[in-house]
Amino acid sequence: MKKMLQILNFVMIAIAIVGGLYFAITRDKEIGLILKDSSIVLTITAPYWVEKLFHKKISTMIKFIVVLFIFSAHFLGTTLELYNHIAYFDKVTHTISGVLTALFALLFLKVADLYDKRKIAFNILFLLSFTMLVASGWEMFEYIANIFFGGDAQRVALTGVNDTMQDIIVAFLGAIFIAVCYVFEEKRGKELFVKGFMQGIQ
Repeated sequence: MKKMLQILNFVMIAIAIVGGLYFAITRDKEIGLILKDSSIVLTITAPYWVEKLFHKKISTMIKFIVVLFIFSAHFLGTTLELYNHIAYFDKVTHTISGVLTALFALLFLKVADLYDKRKIAFNILFLLSFTMLVASGWEMFEYIANIFFGGDAQRVALTGVNDTMQDIIVAFLGAIFIAVCYVFEEKRGKELFVKGFMQGIQ
């Protein structure tokens, strides 16, 4: 299983980097588009350079989950423009981003030695707040990028504020889902998806 995930990671990373750089060189004419597609080199390899930078061992499963999400959201969604061609692709990725952000919020508490399983209310508040910080921060990044490089990543011309607000809301709902799962695992003394994910970095 571990070997298979490592192979899948390598394949996705290779496809994303080659594809992103190919489109950045052959298709994109504006600096904003070039940066958008070529930046896949950094985003898709994030679990690996984070592991080296912070001297933490990240499990193969977490690497796979992160690489799969970035491959879907960045390469398929942005570079191949599936956001514009598949209905609700954008909302699905933002929901999953909320799920992952909430999981990483709990993981951060553990790595920073701030996690206390007795403080369930605090842990939930932290993961929800962290998710909202990331979700709203991403929308601000898109807004600033639109100002400097043009384009309409937030679809303001088409939807007004609806697209931005819906993206934040579905990310929040993803975090609520993780909060419910987390409470269930803590109250029942189970180690399922959430607690298992928290064991993924040593």
